[in-house]
Amino acid sequence: MKQAGRIALGGVLGALSLTLLMFTVFPIGRFTLPAIAGAVLIPFVIEFSPQRGLLIYAAVAVVSLFTVPDIEAKALFIGFFGYYPILKSLFERLASRWFEWLAKFAVFNISVVLSYLLLIYAFGFDIGYFSLFGVNIVYLLIAAGNIAFLLYDKVLTNLVTLYIRVLHPHIAKIFRL
Repeated sequence: MKQAGRIALGGVLGALSLTLLMFTVFPIGRFTLPAIAGAVLIPFVIEFSPQRGLLIYAAVAVVSLFTVPDIEAKALFIGFFGYYPILKSLFERLASRWFEWLAKFAVFNISVVLSYLLLIYAFGFDIGYFSLFGVNIVYLLIAAGNIAFLLYDKVLTNLVTLYIRVLHPHIAKIFRL
């Protein structure tokens, strides 16, 4: 029964993550819903392993390519938000807090820049999107993104704590883990 519970939990969390991505058809969800969809995968990583969490992420990422209406939301989920909660669990096992944060910010910045370069050059994303009154604001956006990332990381930490303290006993009972 334990294996069936794992499969069921993975299916439920994957479906929930994909459902959240489907709601990116509404403009307000373009940035927030990919972040929430990635956070939904946290229980699977906690209950089993980061490697198995990557399998759920990969399944959601592939299905989202064909079903999610917003290309930018897909790029954000696939390029960063989908796998970051999994990497976060690995980074936080590092002995040095300084190296942990360096790795986190490096992954964030490289992922975001590569995602937007892909959108611009492969999918013809409008580069004018990065200017305000004719001034290129890419560096300002990257700085704001790093601040938002720091807050996102702190929120994920609080969600992990909440899950372990409050939800874990209920999830373990429902899915017989």
